[in-house]
Amino acid sequence: MEANGPIPIAFCEHLQLSSVGIQPQSISFQSLTLESDRFICVREKVGEQNQVVIVDLADANNVMRRPITADSAIMHPSQKIIALKAQRQLQIFNMETKTKVKSHQMNEDVVFWKWISESIIGVVTDTSVFHWSIADATSPPQKIFERHASLAGAQIINYRVSADQKWLVLIGIAGNTNPAGFKVKGAMQLYSKDRGVSQPIEGHAAAFAELKIDGSSVPTKLFTFAVRTATGAKLHVVEIDHTPPNTPFAKKAVDVYFPKEAANDFPVSMQVSKKHGVVYLITKYGFIHLYDLESGANIYMNRISGDTIFVTAEHDATNGIIGVNKKGQVLSVNVDDSTVVPYILSTLNNPELAFKMASRANLPGADELYLKQFQHLFASGQYAEAAKIAANSPRGILRTPATVEQFKHVPAAPGSLSPILQYFGILLEKGDLNKHESLELARPVLTQGRKELLEKWLKENKLECSEELGDVVRVYDTTLALSVYLRANVPNKVVASFGELGQYDKILLYSKKVGYQPDYVALLQHIMRANPEKGAEFATQLVNDESGPLVDVERVVDIFMSQNMIQPATAFLLDALKDNKPEQAHLQTRLLEMNLLNAPQVADAILGNDMFSHYDRPRIANLCEKAGLLQRALEHYDDIADIKRVVVHTNVLQPEWLVNYFSRLTTDQSLECMKEMLKINIRQNLQVVIQVATKYSDILGPVKIIEMMESFKSFEGLYYYLGSIVNISQDPEVHFKYIQAATRTGQIREVERICRESNYYNPEKVKNFLKEAKLADQLPLIIVCDRFDFVHDLVLYLYQNGLTNFIEVYVQRVNSARCPQVVGGLLDVDCDEATIKSLLASVTGTFPIDELVEEVEKRNRLKLILPWLESRIQGGQRDAALYNALAKIYIDSNNNPEAFLKENNIYEPLVVGKYCEKRDPYLAYIAYAKGFCDEELIHITNENSMFKQQARYLVKRRRVELWQQVLVPENMHRRALIDQVTATALPESTDPDDVSATVKAFMQADLPLELIEMLEKIILEPSPFSDNRNLQNLLLLTAIRADKGKVVNYINKLNEYDTQEIARIAVEHGLNEEAFTIYKKYGEHAQAINVLVDNIASIDRGLDYASKINQPQVWSRLAKAQLDGLRIKDAIDSYIKAEDPSNFLEVIELSNRAGKHDDLVRFLQMARKSLREPKIDTELAYAYAKTDRLHDMEDFLAMTNVADVLEVGEKCFNDELYQAAKLLFQSISNWARLATTLIYLGENQAAVESARKAGNTQVWKQVHQACIEKAEFRLAQICGLNIIVHAEELGNLIKEYEKRGYFDEVLSLLEAGLSLERAHMGIFTELSILYSKYRPEKLMEHLKLFVSRINIPKVIKSAESAHLWPELVFLYVKYDEFDNAALAMMERAATAWDHNQFKDVIVKSANVEIYYKALSFYLQEQPLLLVDLLTVLTPRIDHTRVVRLFLRDDNVPLIRSYLMSVQRLNIEAVNDAYNDLLIEEEDYKTLRDSIDSFDNFNSTNLASRLEKHELLEFRRLAAHLYKKNSRWEESIALSKQDKLFKDAIVTAAASGSTEVAEDLLSYFVDIGNKECFAAMLYCCFDLLRSDVVMELSWQHALNDFYMPYKIQCQRSLVDKLAKLEAEVKENSKKVTVKEEAEAEVPIINPGFNKLLITQGGMGSAPGYVNGTGMVPPHMTGFGGF
Repeated sequence: MEANGPIPIAFCEHLQLSSVGIQPQSISFQSLTLESDRFICVREKVGEQNQVVIVDLADANNVMRRPITADSAIMHPSQKIIALKAQRQLQIFNMETKTKVKSHQMNEDVVFWKWISESIIGVVTDTSVFHWSIADATSPPQKIFERHASLAGAQIINYRVSADQKWLVLIGIAGNTNPAGFKVKGAMQLYSKDRGVSQPIEGHAAAFAELKIDGSSVPTKLFTFAVRTATGAKLHVVEIDHTPPNTPFAKKAVDVYFPKEAANDFPVSMQVSKKHGVVYLITKYGFIHLYDLESGANIYMNRISGDTIFVTAEHDATNGIIGVNKKGQVLSVNVDDSTVVPYILSTLNNPELAFKMASRANLPGADELYLKQFQHLFASGQYAEAAKIAANSPRGILRTPATVEQFKHVPAAPGSLSPILQYFGILLEKGDLNKHESLELARPVLTQGRKELLEKWLKENKLECSEELGDVVRVYDTTLALSVYLRANVPNKVVASFGELGQYDKILLYSKKVGYQPDYVALLQHIMRANPEKGAEFATQLVNDESGPLVDVERVVDIFMSQNMIQPATAFLLDALKDNKPEQAHLQTRLLEMNLLNAPQVADAILGNDMFSHYDRPRIANLCEKAGLLQRALEHYDDIADIKRVVVHTNVLQPEWLVNYFSRLTTDQSLECMKEMLKINIRQNLQVVIQVATKYSDILGPVKIIEMMESFKSFEGLYYYLGSIVNISQDPEVHFKYIQAATRTGQIREVERICRESNYYNPEKVKNFLKEAKLADQLPLIIVCDRFDFVHDLVLYLYQNGLTNFIEVYVQRVNSARCPQVVGGLLDVDCDEATIKSLLASVTGTFPIDELVEEVEKRNRLKLILPWLESRIQGGQRDAALYNALAKIYIDSNNNPEAFLKENNIYEPLVVGKYCEKRDPYLAYIAYAKGFCDEELIHITNENSMFKQQARYLVKRRRVELWQQVLVPENMHRRALIDQVTATALPESTDPDDVSATVKAFMQADLPLELIEMLEKIILEPSPFSDNRNLQNLLLLTAIRADKGKVVNYINKLNEYDTQEIARIAVEHGLNEEAFTIYKKYGEHAQAINVLVDNIASIDRGLDYASKINQPQVWSRLAKAQLDGLRIKDAIDSYIKAEDPSNFLEVIELSNRAGKHDDLVRFLQMARKSLREPKIDTELAYAYAKTDRLHDMEDFLAMTNVADVLEVGEKCFNDELYQAAKLLFQSISNWARLATTLIYLGENQAAVESARKAGNTQVWKQVHQACIEKAEFRLAQICGLNIIVHAEELGNLIKEYEKRGYFDEVLSLLEAGLSLERAHMGIFTELSILYSKYRPEKLMEHLKLFVSRINIPKVIKSAESAHLWPELVFLYVKYDEFDNAALAMMERAATAWDHNQFKDVIVKSANVEIYYKALSFYLQEQPLLLVDLLTVLTPRIDHTRVVRLFLRDDNVPLIRSYLMSVQRLNIEAVNDAYNDLLIEEEDYKTLRDSIDSFDNFNSTNLASRLEKHELLEFRRLAAHLYKKNSRWEESIALSKQDKLFKDAIVTAAASGSTEVAEDLLSYFVDIGNKECFAAMLYCCFDLLRSDVVMELSWQHALNDFYMPYKIQCQRSLVDKLAKLEAEVKENSKKVTVKEEAEAEVPIINPGFNKLLITQGGMGSAPGYVNGTGMVPPHMTGFGGF
C-alpha cells in the first residue's frame, strides 16, 4: 500500500531462470525468446555442447533440454512446436510427435522472426518481410512487403500484426547519428495489407487493439505507439480502418513522463489489455506506464525492475503483461481489479475514467456512484440516460428485477418508445440479457406477434434461455420453444416438444447427449397410437441403443400386439433380436409363433434366413407342420417318428433340399427313413431314395444300401444307385453287384464298359458269373479274361463250347497282342496246324513276335512259324524279333550262321549271342562284339580262354570302365590278358588313340611295372610310337615312381621328353642328382643352382658351380641360400657380385638382428646405386648411427635422400643413441622429440625451448617430468602452466607433485595458472581441494572469489574430508544444497552455525523433516531464537506437529507468540495448546476471545475442565462453551450453581426451547427471584407459553411482574389477526379474478388441445389412482418427463 492508498496494479515474480539451471550469460535478447505466456526458449552452451532449453511456465520444474545447435529458436505460443534457424535454413518441429512439420532454405539472412498467430511466423530479412504458414507442409514463406529505407541499419526488435492481420508494423531501433536528437532512434514501418502501402513512423514500441466505445455498434480498431525524442516522449492512439456508422475516434497524443534519473530511458515494449482497455508501456530502465486506451489518460507509473526487461508478451491469465529481465526474473504486471477503480477515484480523482473502467471490465469500486447516478437520472425523468447507466453498470448491479419493474411502471410519452423498451434496446446493443430481462422482453414481443425478433435475438445469443422463457414461448411456437428448452437444458420439456413436433428420431439422441431418462414405455405407447410407422422406428432405436436396450423388448411387443400390429411387431423383433442371444429365446419363439399362426410365408422367410437359434424348436416344428411348411418342420424335428411321418411326402418337398436334409440325420435314421419311403410308395419315392443313397453312399455304406434294395427286389434301383457310385467306388462288391444288376436289367454294353474300365472287381468272381450267365455276346467275358490273363481258360472255354469264332474275334478285334498266348493255348489243346497257321495269317494287328517265338519254342514247334516269318520279312518288316527268330533257326539248322551274324544288322546281338553260348562260343563272340555286349563278351572269352580275342576287343573298344573291370587284381585272367595285350594287341595297333587309351587304363589300374614293360616294347624297340614325346614322358614318370634305378639310363637314352617337368617331378621324388643332371644337360643353370642349394643342400658345391658359371642370377640365388643359412657376410659378398639389391628387406632384417652393421653399410651403399627406396636410406642412416659414423650420417642427411628420419631418430632414441637422435630430430625440426632427447642429454633449458617450439602437451609433460625429477621447479612451472590448461592432464600432474611432497610448488603452479587466459574450472577446483588439504586458511577467501568457476560437488567432498565446516556450509549454499547446508550447520554448530544465515538457508530447504530437526536444534541450543526461526518457517511447517514437538517436553511457553500468530489458521492442536497456556496463565479474557474467534478445538473436553476450575470466570467460560455446543441444561445448571442468573437467562433465550425456558422460569419462581422472573418474561417472550406464565403468576402472586408480558401478548394477538384478515381478503380477490378470467376463456381452447405426450402420464392403460377419476397431475405439466 502507498501512503495515498492502494496501488492499481498487481506484481508477480513467476520464476527465476537461474534457479532452473539457465546460465546468466544466456539471458539476453539474442539467445532468449518469449512468444507468449506459455514458454520461454533459451539457447545456451553447456560445456562443448549447444543446447536449447524450453521452460514451460505452467510447469516450471519440468525444464526440457535438447542438444540442438541453432542461431535462433522460438516456441509456438500454445503448443510444443519449436521453430529453429541455422543461418538461412528454417525448420519447424513438433516436439510431442517428434516429427518435422516444415522446413525452408531462405535466399537472404533472417534478422528477426516471430510467431504472429497460431499458424503463421513472421520472418524479417534485410530487405523484406515474409509470412510462413504451417497449415501445410510444402508452401514457402510468402512475401508481404519490402522494408522501408528508414529501417536500414536498424536492429529489429519487434513485429506486430492486428487481430485481422490487415495491419502490420515492423519496429526497429538504431543509434542516432544526429547529435541533437535522442541517442536511440526508433523507426517503425506501418503497412496496410488491403491498400498495399507503407508509412514510416518514428517510434520505439507499438501495438494494435480493439475497443468497444459507447455509441458504436462494432469495436473500433486502434493503433497505439510510443516515441522518445530529444524534446520529450509521446504516446499516440489513432484509429485504423474506420467502420461506419461508428463515430470517428479522435486521435490522442499524450506525454509520457520520464523521471530525471532516467534521462536516457525510452520505451521498449507495449501490450494492450483487451479486458481493461489499458496500455502497458515498458521502458528500458524497467519502468511501467499504464494509460487508458480510449482517453489516453495516464493511470499509473512506477519502476518494477532494476534491470532491463528486454522481452515481453501478453499475460492471458490476468489480462496483463509478462516479461523477462536481464537477471532472469520472469515478471508479470496486471491491473488489480479490486483496487484500480478506487485508485482512479481517490488518487487520480477522475470519476469519468473510473465509470468507464468499471463498466468496461466489470470491476468493483464504483457501485455506489452508479446507484446514485441511476437514481438521480431516474428521478429527474432522464430514463434513456438512466437506462444506459443501468445497462453499463459493473457486474450488472443495476440489472435486477427491481430495475425492470421501475421501468415498466413508467408510462411512455406520446409518440416515443416506452422507457422499458428503451432499456431493453440499450441492453441488447451492449450484449445479452439475463434470465429475468429475457422473460420480461419476450412477453410483450410475443403478444405483439413479433416472433421473428425473438428468433433473431436467440440466434445472436442475446437472451438467456430458461424453462420459464420456454413456457412463455411454447404457447405461441413449439419449435421456437424447443430451441429455448435446448439452450436452457430442460430435458423433460425438450423431449415433450420433440414429441409434439413428431421428431421422434431426435428424442433418443438428445436424451443420451444430456443424460436424461424419460419414460420410454409411455412415450412409445403414444407414438404407436399417433404414428405406428414412426413408433416402430422409435422402438427399434430404443432396443438397439449402443449402451443396451432402454426398454423391455417384451413390453414393446405387448404394445404392438395389443393393437394387432403383426407386421410392425415382426419388423421390430427382427431388428431387436438380430444378435441372436440365448436370453432372447422366448422372444424368438414368440416371433415365429405369431407369424406361423398369421403369416406362414413370413415365418418361412425368417427360418430360411437362419437368423435365430435359441427358440423352442419342437414347438415351432409342430406349428410348421400344421401350417404346411413340411420342409421347416423337418428342419426342426429331432424325433425319428416325427421325421418318418413327414419325410414320406416327397411330392411336396423339394428333392434337392430333401437330399441335403439327410445330411443332418444319423446313419440309422437315414436308412429307416429310406425304408419308410420305399415301403409307403416305392414308385413315388424311389428316385429320391436313389439320390440320397448316391450322395451319402460313403456314410451309409454301400453294403447296407444294397441289402435294402435287394430286400425290396429293386434291381432297377440297385442299377441306378450303383451306376452313380461305381465310377468313384473302389469296393469290389459294388462293382460286382453293378455287373450283376446291369446283366439282369439287360444293360450288356454297360457290363462290357465296366469290365473294360474297372480295376476294382474280383476278376475270378466276375469270370465265373459271366460263364454261368451264358451271354449271347461273349465280349464281356473276353474282356475280363484278356485284362486279367485268363487267356488259357478263355481259349479252353471257347474251344470246348464251339465258340471258335469268338477266338478270332478276340485276336482280331479285342487284343491281337494276346495272339502268342492264344496260339500256345491252341497247341495245348492239340488244335491242327492248319487252323493255327490260318489264325496267324488272319491277325492284322501287331503282337510281340518274341513271345510267339517263345511260345512255339517251348513246345519245340519253332519251324511251324518259319513260313510266317519269311512272309513277314518279304513283306518288308524289319522287326528285330523276326530276325532273332530267323537267326536261331539258321543256327539250329547250321545254315551259314557266321555270315548271317556278321552281315545282318537287324537282329539283337544280346539275344542271339545268349542263344549261341552253349551251341558255338565263337558265334556268341561275333554277336557280342557286333553289339558291344561288353559284359557278356568278357564272360564268354574268359570262360573259353579266348584272351587274344578279348585283348583285341579291349584295345579297339577303348572303354576305361571296361579296362578297369578286367585289370582288377581279383581277375584271375589278368596276367594272361596283359600278355596278349603286350604281345599281340598293341603291336598290331597303328592307331595312337588305341595306345593312349590302353596306357591310361594301365595307369589307372596302377600297374607301373607292366606299363614300363609295355612302353619299352613300343618306345625302345622300333615302332611308330618310338619318338612320341608323351610316351617318353610317361616312361620316365613311371620309372621315377616304380623303378628309380632305370631313370638315369632313360635320361641318357631319350631326348624328346619334357625336361622342366621331368626334373621337377624327379626333385619331388627325391631324385635330386638326376634332376641336376637334366638341368646341367640342357643348360638350365638357375634351376641347377636351385637344386644344389635347396635340395642337395650343398652351398659349397653351389659356390663352386657359381664360380664356374659366373652368372648374376646364379650368384643371386647362391646369396639367398647363404642368407638363409645365416652366412650373412658371404651372402652380402654374393649379392654385391650379383649387383642384386632386390632382397634388401631380408638382408636388412638379418643384418640388424646379427649386428652386422658394417657389412650392411656396404650392401646398402651398393643398393642405393640402383634403388631409391625409403627403407634403404632409412636403414643406411640407422647403420651409420649404430657404427658411430656420425660424420657420415651428417653428410648423408645433408644430401638428397628418402629416408624416414623420424623413424631412425625414434630407433636411435630407443637404443639410447641420443647424440645421433639429436642430429636426426634437428634435421627435420621435430622439436617435440628433440626436447625429449635433450632431456636425456641433460640439456634442460634447451629442452624447454624445444618444447615451447613444439607446443605439444605430451612434450610438455615429458619435459615437466624431467624437470621435476631434477628439482628444476622454475622450468617445471613453465612446463606445468602449459599442461594444466588441459583439464584431462591436471589430475595426474597434481598427483605427481603430491607423491613427491612438493605441496608449495604445486600450489604456486595452480595459483599462477589462475591468471591464464585458458584457465578452466578444473584449475580453480583443484586449487580449492589443495587449499583444503594443505592451506585451509586460504580456502574461504578463494571460494568467495571464484565460487562461480568451481566444481562445487568435488570441493564439497574435499572440505568435508578436511572438516572445514564453514567452508562446507558456504559451498552447500552456493550449490543450492540447502538441506545439506542446514544439516551441516546443525551438526557443527560450534563453527558453522550463524543464525541469520541459517534462517536464509532453512526456508529454501526442500526436505520438510529438516524444519523439525531445526526446531529441535534451536530448542536445545538457542531457545531464545526459536520464535524468530518459527516466524520464517510458519508458511512451511505443519503446525500440529510443531505443537506436539513442544508439548512433549512441556516447552509450549517458549512459542507463545508463534501460537498467537498461527491461531488465525484455526488448527485444533494450536487452539488446544494456546488455550491450555491461557488457562495456565489464568488469562480468562484472552481465553474467551480465543474460544469465540477460533472454534476448532474439543469444546466439550475444555468445558469439563473449566467447570471444575477454582476461578469463577473460568467456570463461567465453561457455561459459555456448553451454550455454544447447545448443551443448554449443563450451561444453565453451571450458571445457577454460581448464581450467574443473567447468563442463565441469556442461555435459555438462545436455546430456542420452550421446555428449557419454562424450566428456568419455574426455578426462579421456586427460589423467589421475582426480578429474574420478570427478566425471563422479557428475554424469552417468544418461547414461553402464555398459559403457563399466567398459571405461575397466579399461583405465586406475581401479577405485577406478569402484567407487562400480558399486555405484550394481547398486542401481538391483535397484530396477527389484522394481518390474517388482510391476507384472506387478498386471496379472495385473486380467486374472484381467476374465476372471471376462466369464464371468459372459450370452451374450445387451443391451449387444451395438446398432444397426450405433453399432458399427463401414459401407462399401459389409464388408471384412476388418486380416487378422483382423473389422471394424477405432474408437477412440470409435461407428463412422464
